Amino acid sequence: MTNIVINENSGAATGGVRDLLRWEGVALFVGMTLFYWISGAPWQIYALFFFVPDLSMLAYLAGPRIGAGVYNLVHATIAPLLLALAGIATAEPIAGSIALVWFAHIGFDRALGYGLKYDAGFRFTHLGRIGKDATAPATAENPTTGNPIKAA
Repeated sequence: MTNIVINENSGAATGGVRDLLRWEGVALFVGMTLFYWISGAPWQIYALFFFVPDLSMLAYLAGPRIGAGVYNLVHATIAPLLLALAGIATAEPIAGSIALVWFAHIGFDRALGYGLKYDAGFRFTHLGRIGKDATAPATAENPTTGNPIKAA
């Protein structure tokens, strides 16, 4: 996994912590996919629902703050855990199947470095910046948000 140069005050994980979080994503993706296979649920459901959480990126059309909030709501593990628990409580197996796919998606995203978003913009995540210029440090940054400071 590539080390991304970021400002350590940006709120993003760095170094070994970032690597650990990304490997944790790999483990979540592989583990949930394995559990899905063991469950015997149809692979059509897996294929149909795997990228559905990425539709939350459309919320960025309403602005970075709303976009980050919706994206984080859908990409945190709380919602699929609640869905799995609801499936157990109601003995509804489809809820558990969808929850496993949802967890797998979250793990896949984290493994690729797509972390939870800051409201500074889509490319600012808890795993570091994403995008073409992610490896190039900014010339001047806001120490709180990590945003580049524009010249006056």
